[in-house]
Amino acid sequence: MADLQAQFESAATDVKNLKAKPSDDEMLQVYSLFKQATVGDINTARPGMFDFTGKAKWDAWEKQKGKAKEAAMQEYVNLVNELKTKYGF
Repeated sequence: MADLQAQFESAATDVKNLKAKPSDDEMLQVYSLFKQATVGDINTARPGMFDFTGKAKWDAWEKQKGKAKEAAMQEYVNLVNELKTKYGF
């Protein structure tokens, strides 16, 4: 687990330093896996009707519901590695 934690923390730093910005869908996936790995299942009410960004983020995180912390961390690391290959680092 310690190794996965280190990989996760490294990936969290790396994703901020990509040469190009990933698509909105990719960023929502990054966000939702990060939240699931660090917070767990969603624990807030869905944002209001006019908060489009907030609703998209909430919906993405809600789809991760029930996923174990370790699984979310591993998926996050894998996704960031794919993004680093796709967008440059």
